[in-house]
Amino acid sequence: MPLSARLLPRAAWALVCLWLAGCTAPMAVVGALGIATDTSVTWSIAKHFHDKWVEGGPVPCYYLNSVERALAPHCLPYQPGLMKAADLAATDRLPLCPLAMAARDPRLWAALPELIDKGSVPETCASAPLVELAQADACPDFSTATPKVRESLLWLAQADARAIHHDVVRMLSCPNARAVGFDQVIERWVAQGQMPPGRLGFSPLSALHPDLLNTPLSARLEAGGHKARAALDPFDGKLRPGFEEAFRSGNYAALDWWLARAPELANRVPPQQGDQLPWVPLAKTLGNDWLDQPTQRQAMVEFLLARGANPGYRLPQQPDMTVLRLARQMNSPLLPLLERSPSPRARVATGRTVPGAP
Repeated sequence: MPLSARLLPRAAWALVCLWLAGCTAPMAVVGALGIATDTSVTWSIAKHFHDKWVEGGPVPCYYLNSVERALAPHCLPYQPGLMKAADLAATDRLPLCPLAMAARDPRLWAALPELIDKGSVPETCASAPLVELAQADACPDFSTATPKVRESLLWLAQADARAIHHDVVRMLSCPNARAVGFDQVIERWVAQGQMPPGRLGFSPLSALHPDLLNTPLSARLEAGGHKARAALDPFDGKLRPGFEEAFRSGNYAALDWWLARAPELANRVPPQQGDQLPWVPLAKTLGNDWLDQPTQRQAMVEFLLARGANPGYRLPQQPDMTVLRLARQMNSPLLPLLERSPSPRARVATGRTVPGAP
């Protein structure tokens, strides 16, 4: 009896199981696909039923080439050794280049070593694969990656000059990256002279995770000519600038680092982009949507007031509105703290006036 004839009843039974709702959704069809062969009539029937079942969803895995299949989450688990180098040139259906696709999604990290071994290079990508990863997740759990995957990520940092980017520096200096030693990449960039002041589209001092301010690395950057005030300029990147990251995350040690170098930040912070307005930390603290942990609002107000923040400071977007008046309008629970702060007149007497105060 021909093989297709012997397999037909089993495949047909799987399909019948599906239509009678006796099996889980597409699993019956998947079973039929596994039972049938490429050349059998049953295979064609099974594919037809499967295509109808997933119509409007992801492209079925058997229609994808080896690279596309390796980068399709619905085709997991990834099977090493099946990727064909020739398929790297036929990935028009992918939204990003293969390396960027694999790098930005930890579920697909397992494909990175084979992609690199088969000749995939970051130069074929519209943007650096590590930038794609950093903008998808500012602090991935690198501890879940295998040693080979970590080597591949480190190779991307060294092989692609575009990886020297604000968002990548933030990612490589975050706690999860430091736990596996990835912050050494930044140390190497500095040692190799790859982060010169005034030559990048960002400031490394702003890009560093707040935990790494007040460390030998930040001290080396300052000694090399990087300035805190220059780190307040607009930059190329999507993650939060350094002072804002320290403020929102409630990193008081980092905030003290910034305020020691630019005391005016207690009252006025330049915008991330040139077409935006400055912002006032005290005013932002009044709402529930700026601090990552809103329970820190009172502690943050106390911290700012102790470092020269002025409740009488006028809001850039509403010159007739002060922080204190805004707190009254909002009936903020922080109002008593602001009202107990020294008045603008007292600040004049003690030489603590700031631009924008009435």
